Amino acid sequence: MNLVNDGDLTIAKIAPLIRKKKLSPVELVEAMLARIERFQPALNAFITVTSRLARSQARQAEKEILKGHYRGPLHGIPISVKDLFYTAGIRTTGGSKILRNFIPRENAVVIDRLFAAGCVLLGKNNLHEFAYGVTNQNPHFGPTTNPWDLKRIPGGSSGGSAVAVSAALSLASLGTDTGGSIRIPAAACGVAGLKPTQGLVPLQGVIPLSFSLDHVGPLCRSTEDIALVLRVIAGEDPRDPNRLDEREALRLRNLQKGVRGIRIGLPTQYFFNRLQKEVRSHVLAAVKTLEALGAKGVEVELKLMDETDRLSFEIVVAEAVAYHWKWLRKRGKDYGKDVRSRMERGFGQLSRTYLEAQQRRQLYTESFEHVLESVDVLVAPTLPVVAPRIGETEVREGRAVENTIAALLRLNRPANLTGLPALSIPCGFSGEGLPIGLQLIGRRRDEGTILRVAYAYEQATPWHRLFPPDPSTTVEKGAKSPRI
Repeated sequence: MNLVNDGDLTIAKIAPLIRKKKLSPVELVEAMLARIERFQPALNAFITVTSRLARSQARQAEKEILKGHYRGPLHGIPISVKDLFYTAGIRTTGGSKILRNFIPRENAVVIDRLFAAGCVLLGKNNLHEFAYGVTNQNPHFGPTTNPWDLKRIPGGSSGGSAVAVSAALSLASLGTDTGGSIRIPAAACGVAGLKPTQGLVPLQGVIPLSFSLDHVGPLCRSTEDIALVLRVIAGEDPRDPNRLDEREALRLRNLQKGVRGIRIGLPTQYFFNRLQKEVRSHVLAAVKTLEALGAKGVEVELKLMDETDRLSFEIVVAEAVAYHWKWLRKRGKDYGKDVRSRMERGFGQLSRTYLEAQQRRQLYTESFEHVLESVDVLVAPTLPVVAPRIGETEVREGRAVENTIAALLRLNRPANLTGLPALSIPCGFSGEGLPIGLQLIGRRRDEGTILRVAYAYEQATPWHRLFPPDPSTTVEKGAKSPRI
């Protein structure tokens, strides 16, 4: 089974074959496990591969489907999840030395929902330690590499999840996003990644970074797949996961409505400052494509944008230190240098600074919501640059030079501060063959509109159907993942 050559390799394409019994979940899972075995040494996308569990779940799914008990489009679909989600009986490391051998007794709420939908778990993805970073260069489990260029970072902190989807090592993955940790690797690896509205997807059973800015969301190969996964995991109350109004808006018939009459907001400042030339040209070309499909571009002005980085840092570092305080005091040396030094910067921060940042965040959010009263979505680049090289501390944007981490976070933090839904989809490739991401930001609880816009763009362009080259031919030795 040659997965990369089998159509689009999306859940939307694969699920009907499984439902009609034309494709066996067992066959599909074996093909995925074979790809993981082959590509893991070069990519290091997994911390733990759950091959035994995956085979068992695939056999169970096949039995149920053959007996006519089809649960829905995720039944028998092989997925992976960032190693930040509690998985009962399977270690959950957080990408850290501290939790290297931690085995939860229960699943995160979203994991239970995916299992109830019939998903097959292939494994736990590598990440930036405790999700506090954007390079995915993990000192404890090794670096994850970008499948489009092994000398470049995949972005993070959900880097392993994006790589797994990009390289067809799983059909979907779950990540977390506090300052761009789903959208950054999605853009760098050429896949779709959604940070839903804050609170739409429950955080119970997910190791936190910043409880007031954390979000859980899917990474997939297509917008339609994003909608299929979101329909399963959405719903704040674990006792009531079926918010009908929100789930109905994610149906394919709504995504297919097109963009005629949709008002697209183009920020006149901040989002289009300091971009690499190819990023700017591809994003603006994407806007022209949407306009050709019937959307209307409108210039908009956002206020308080100069406060973005400060507010994000002051909130995240305070909440991260609060969660990690006991470990930092007793096991500080067990943290990677970059994560430890980042948290230590918050040791002297006053509680007043944190509270004032939360107050300013309210005004910041109101500015976005006011603009979104006059447009349906905001369109911007996801990243100002293509994926940087491993170890590259500075990136160039025209004549400007910027710290790499700051550059990757800059355009993603606003959606976390506001809690508004934001989606990254591929919109082209640089001359070096590296993906470029288009970011869509929508109104609160209006994931349906940004997915509708993204779906229309995908149908008019080829980018989401492209696969990276085979990385196994470029490396002889690499990382190995423990198996369960």
